[in-house]
Amino acid sequence: MSLGICWTSSEVAPFAKTGGLGDVSAALPRYLHRVGHDVRIFLPFYSSIDNRGLDIVEVDFLRHLELDIGLHRTSFSVFTTPLPDSGLPVYLIHCPALYERSGIYAGGDDDAVRFSFLSRASLLCCQHMSWSPDIFHCNDWHTALMPLYLKRAFSWDQLFQNSRTVLTIHNIAYQGIFPERICDQVGLGEDREFLYQDDLDAGILSFLKTGILYADVLTTVSPTHALELQTDAYGMGLQDLLRQRSDHLVGILNGVDYGEWNPATDRVLEHHYSPDDLSGKQRTKLAVTERLGLDTDPRLPLLGVISRLTAQKGFDLVIEPMRQALGAGRIQLVALGTGESRYESAFQGLQDAFPGRAVFHRGYSEELAHLIEAAADIFVMPSKFEPSGLNQMYSLKYGTVPIVRRTGGLADAVDLYNPATGEGTGFLFDHFSIDAFRRALAFALETYADPEAWKRLMHNGMSRDFSWDRQGALYVELYRRLAGHS
Repeated sequence: MSLGICWTSSEVAPFAKTGGLGDVSAALPRYLHRVGHDVRIFLPFYSSIDNRGLDIVEVDFLRHLELDIGLHRTSFSVFTTPLPDSGLPVYLIHCPALYERSGIYAGGDDDAVRFSFLSRASLLCCQHMSWSPDIFHCNDWHTALMPLYLKRAFSWDQLFQNSRTVLTIHNIAYQGIFPERICDQVGLGEDREFLYQDDLDAGILSFLKTGILYADVLTTVSPTHALELQTDAYGMGLQDLLRQRSDHLVGILNGVDYGEWNPATDRVLEHHYSPDDLSGKQRTKLAVTERLGLDTDPRLPLLGVISRLTAQKGFDLVIEPMRQALGAGRIQLVALGTGESRYESAFQGLQDAFPGRAVFHRGYSEELAHLIEAAADIFVMPSKFEPSGLNQMYSLKYGTVPIVRRTGGLADAVDLYNPATGEGTGFLFDHFSIDAFRRALAFALETYADPEAWKRLMHNGMSRDFSWDRQGALYVELYRRLAGHS
């Protein structure tokens, strides 16, 4: 039986994206639509959206609708366009007073109004469509008030009496915390009794906490992270509430779009390859090292890094071990990323100290990201925490063996290599320490020195399936149970 799924998000690629939220908000709805469900995405019509080449049309019956913001009424209209590579409709909430900004996020109280408006406008659109979704799927703090709006402001409408809500926590570090005075402007002035009273007493309103209180089901982006969120180390102050709602918290690992990330078809690669013929990987490694000015030495493993350069990503652990391995002539390194100046300087320092062995590209390049994934032998991802992560799954598909810390989605996607049995897909370490990473790197280099073992390890990773066909089916199962269709 087909399900109706209303998807609301602050980001949907390629229209608006700053990270993984944008990717997931395109890939999962695209899968759901492809397998026959009625999915409709609601997204702000940011002025920063590049509409060149898009077939965007105004929806006749969704013109000049009105919603209150505090004491003022604000008008909006709705435009629609299909999600690329899909017939799935994306509904763009056009309200220049709120979304005429230079970027996706404005910061401060302004964002509280802008994203609460997105939730309420999406619900109002559903009413005008006479559409009763089985599931309202909300994402992160930006749309986390929608479950409460359904229970209060829209409870009178029988259209939604059988609708259920899912709230996905992509990144709990961002909780949408605003001054309590914002309640009136976001349509909760008369519903303060339904909010978290200790927060109101402290003079704040947390969008994410409110969503956790009222959503029918909570999900996060990996099974291990669902457990981590309930601990003091990872819960970011919400662990007690998440433990109380643990029976309604589910972890589902994000999927990978193998239409974009597959070495057999990758549009960026000149030399394609597959588990049956890995020769294209060696040719790619040679071409990329020459392009980047690295010495061409096929005996040395090439380590790859693609990341935001922040403390969360664990780069405090890797600089010194890499410096030692580079100095000993045991590795080559290519790093791509931008972020905190101390990490940019550290990787630049490796390039300066070891010309021909290490190269650092400051910034981001989608083309170079694909080339690194294909050319590297080892991918380094030592995150302090990683709710889901995607690059470790890309790496497995590309036969690029990951070294990861055992946390979140890294723990769920990578299995520790066992040289006795030949099983496993990568190298993991538990403790967040330089010595723990150094031991994992040593294990990887020792294994690389055995070509047959390494080839087996590459094949193991390339055979893993993290497609949205697999991961998306888990969401469908969850939706069906929640909607009573199982």
